[in-house]
Amino acid sequence: MSTTTPLRTRFRTRAAAGLTALVVPLAAMVGLASPAEAAESATASYTKVSDWGTGFEGKWTVKNTGTTTLSTWTVEWDFPTGTSVTSAWDADVTNSGNHWTAKNKSWGGNLAPGASVSFGFNGTGAGSPAGCKLNGGSCDGGSVPGDNPPSAPGTPSASTITNTSVSLSWTAATDDKGVKNYDVLRDGAKVATVTGTSYNDSGLTAGTDYSYTVQARDTADQTGPVSGARAVKTTGGGTDPTPGPGDQVKLGYFTEWGIYGRNYHVKNLDTSGSAGKITHINYSFGNVQGGKCTMGDSFAAIDKAYTADQSVDGKADTWDQPLRGNFNQLRKLKAKYPNLKVLWSFGGWTWSGGFTEAVKNPAAFADSCYKLVEDPRWADVFDGIDLDWEYPNACGLSCDTSGPAAFKNMMQAMRGKFGTNNLVTAAITADASAGGKIDATDYAGAAAYSDWYNVMTYDFFGAWAAKGPTAPHSPLTSYTGIPQAGFNSAEAIAKLKAKGVPAKKLLLGIGFYGRGWTGVTQKEPGGTATGAATGTYESGIEDYKVLKGKCPANGTVAGTAYAHCGTDWWSYDTPATIGSKMSWAKTQGLGGAFFWEFSGDTANGELVTAINNGLK
Repeated sequence: MSTTTPLRTRFRTRAAAGLTALVVPLAAMVGLASPAEAAESATASYTKVSDWGTGFEGKWTVKNTGTTTLSTWTVEWDFPTGTSVTSAWDADVTNSGNHWTAKNKSWGGNLAPGASVSFGFNGTGAGSPAGCKLNGGSCDGGSVPGDNPPSAPGTPSASTITNTSVSLSWTAATDDKGVKNYDVLRDGAKVATVTGTSYNDSGLTAGTDYSYTVQARDTADQTGPVSGARAVKTTGGGTDPTPGPGDQVKLGYFTEWGIYGRNYHVKNLDTSGSAGKITHINYSFGNVQGGKCTMGDSFAAIDKAYTADQSVDGKADTWDQPLRGNFNQLRKLKAKYPNLKVLWSFGGWTWSGGFTEAVKNPAAFADSCYKLVEDPRWADVFDGIDLDWEYPNACGLSCDTSGPAAFKNMMQAMRGKFGTNNLVTAAITADASAGGKIDATDYAGAAAYSDWYNVMTYDFFGAWAAKGPTAPHSPLTSYTGIPQAGFNSAEAIAKLKAKGVPAKKLLLGIGFYGRGWTGVTQKEPGGTATGAATGTYESGIEDYKVLKGKCPANGTVAGTAYAHCGTDWWSYDTPATIGSKMSWAKTQGLGGAFFWEFSGDTANGELVTAINNGLK
């Protein structure tokens, strides 16, 4: 959730540890003075930093290995048809067909002996660079010409799956000189290196989802592409209370206060077409006060009278009807879309302070929440409860020191009270840093009592850092120059899975808004700024429906979009980047996606449509 209003949530933690990089050395010891001196002067190497299926991030590093200062450099390479650079930074990159040329920026050409400089780019396709040249010299690195990296191994097969182990096998990769060994990766992290084409992975957690890939290494120590992923779930661990087979959760937050300044009502879910493309609505927010769940804005929730033209079913509220407001409109929406489920969400950024007292007596807290959600006046409106505690045993707007078991105890009490016929979910942190918010709480233990988690994979960066550097607020992966290593969706999901949270209980978060700076001269991420860009409701943040016309996206990085318009710089997701993120979510075996929040979308719900289409 975002910070467009005081009730919305935000993500302002610090993380570390990037994704494992796929390093493909394509150049070394290249001549600058003359071909005869080429092997003694400089090197150029290529690293594939990340790959999200429909695109990737690459990085070149030029190093002066000579004894004199290097004054300028030019790197050239060829991509196969279908692979290309879409945006680049820290170098001027051009192409002629499939041949690409990168020249140093004015500030990046001078390299003292031993110094190095890097530039990066985002690309599409699956090919690797070939035919590298540095300042016109051959990039053979002393290796035999034509010594190419190995191919990708076959997608692993899984057999003999137990509570704690799985046997994997795969077809061999090919290489012009010979394959040396294979790295086995579990959820993106290397767990073994083997010389054969099989591996038995043990020490796993019962009833847990894992994802396995394999990467080959040849006799020149070159690594090739990663194989396709094989999803594995260990046996045991009880039943999985996630949605039925084949179901993907498509959930949106509806804000209680949106009916005021934003003039966004339940009827808009119908007229936009969004109600028919989602599965769940989180109504936000109820408060947590005095150890209990309490109503937020009672006028908006149950008292506001709707005229016929404002009402979902075209019928006006009467003065004496027992329930009006958003709750009654949600009831009408569910009547029109009988498969739609609604949860009442409690907490949020501003109202999370009450959880600390509430979890001192989890049973009493759960009882109060149940009585409020299941009040006979609106019991038919809600299908469960969502807890948005920011953050258990960590700091948000206020700090909590309840201990790592408090969240689990709360979720256990909620499940015990609400039973198996109601949904019990939670919005959780995406802070994957070492010792960060994910590490502070037993999310794996609590998952046994939760239908799913809404992982808040947005608001990683924003204009609270008024001077920049500019950075996308919802990167899918890491990228060269990211201000804080580890602030991306992929690492958050991988860490939660590694801790034992089933993939099907994780929903990927999407923001229907952008975050931006002003006073920015650099188009690519990493520029300096003078402050927050102007927003309709709050500086530094703006709805997608406004930004798509005000400042259209003109670049992509790490699986999300950005835009540089005049001196403003914004990052936000578009239908295209959402489609790519949904594809990634499916490859990870996730339970679906959620978004904050409906009113940021266009009148015809184009972002909801992108989520719906992407999860089919």
